[in-house]
Amino acid sequence: IGIVSGKGGVGKSLVTSTLAVTMRRRGYKVAVLDADITGPSIPKAFGLKSGDVEGSELGMFPKLTKTGIEVMSVNLLMDDETKPVVWRGPVIAGTVKQFWSGVVWNEVDYMFVDMPPGTGDVPLTVFQSLPLDGIIVVTSPQDLVSMIVKKAVNMADLMEVKLLGFVENYSYLVCPDCGKLIKPYGESKIEELAKEHNTEVLAKLPIDPELASVSDKGVIELFEGDYLEGCADRLEELLNK
Repeated sequence: IGIVSGKGGVGKSLVTSTLAVTMRRRGYKVAVLDADITGPSIPKAFGLKSGDVEGSELGMFPKLTKTGIEVMSVNLLMDDETKPVVWRGPVIAGTVKQFWSGVVWNEVDYMFVDMPPGTGDVPLTVFQSLPLDGIIVVTSPQDLVSMIVKKAVNMADLMEVKLLGFVENYSYLVCPDCGKLIKPYGESKIEELAKEHNTEVLAKLPIDPELASVSDKGVIELFEGDYLEGCADRLEELLNK
């Protein structure tokens, strides 16, 4: 399942890692393929260190998180996680293919592919080279983002990849003093966007300092929120079908 958006900064990696944790808690075998080669952040969220990936003649072995989620990311192959990946598009696309075919993945129930922003080489490679069951599009309430999201949706249509639904990030925040819901980016238009594309809203994520904190500390598996439970329910339905 690809986690996609038309632009950066909307929280694809946060949704990917949180959704992986949610499905793992339900007893599923879960993996994360970090296809954001030039901006990998999945290892950081799970507290995985760079530079110690093992392998054999069969291929590379994915790293395991504390709860047993399999992860492969370019940052796990670096001796310094702050080194930039200064590669041209074909090399980046080839690395994504290698992460799919050259990694000894176990039999997993759900693999989430954290995609880079945009509609360039890597999304095209993932759409063409991986047997995707569908994509989840991450968005935020601004009109500008909605416009760009449509590009990602239209690319999926063009590539005949199923749109599973939308997840809206930065949807609201809860005032710590009075409990009032505040919408810093204005009223959401996600319902209209979903209706326009004949899909559904799988979740709305608030601005939550606690979620940001556990992600920054590399302990996202300790987060106790249930923001993506509805999204997980929907994925279970699709698997059962």
